Amino acid sequence: MQTAYFFGYGSLVNRHTHIYAPAHRATVQGWRRAWRVAADRQVAFLTVIRDDDCAIDGLIAPVPDGDWAALDLREAAYDRLPAGPDLAQSAVPGADVAIYAIPPDRLHAPDADHPVLLSYIDVVLQGYLQEYGQDGAERFLDTTTGWEAPILNDRDAPRYPRAQSLSPDEHAFVDDALARLGCRTYA
Repeated sequence: MQTAYFFGYGSLVNRHTHIYAPAHRATVQGWRRAWRVAADRQVAFLTVIRDDDCAIDGLIAPVPDGDWAALDLREAAYDRLPAGPDLAQSAVPGADVAIYAIPPDRLHAPDADHPVLLSYIDVVLQGYLQEYGQDGAERFLDTTTGWEAPILNDRDAPRYPRAQSLSPDEHAFVDDALARLGCRTYA
């Protein structure tokens, strides 16, 4: 039986948020990240949308014994789709890789009632800084749309269930990046 893998492009890039190993850096062509809301969620989060001109970095990791139940539960608002032959760079060539995406008919733009959580952005960017360095974190910012979304500053009382502690340098990177992008943060 061939090992099944998932491609993580948001919080799953932060190895502190999951137990899947070994995880490997990978790049997939034909997708772009976007901040979106699903009908069954109170906050916005990342999904991927098709974009033939874009490639995104992330991690792939095996799904133990092909048992998708725990990961499907974590990613409950998403559909699990084949990443397809567009996995451009990977330490596991020819792997059967899935990617999670919110179905297009269930996507909505974030709004004041459904903001992006700063604690979630912190986790995602910490993962990219640790895996890909500052250049990789900048690529994350450039290959993600929806930065006009309202961002709830929940750092003092994180609402994101897998929130992590960031170093002062990581906090500074996130804050500077959001300021450069003209993001609206509120308490």
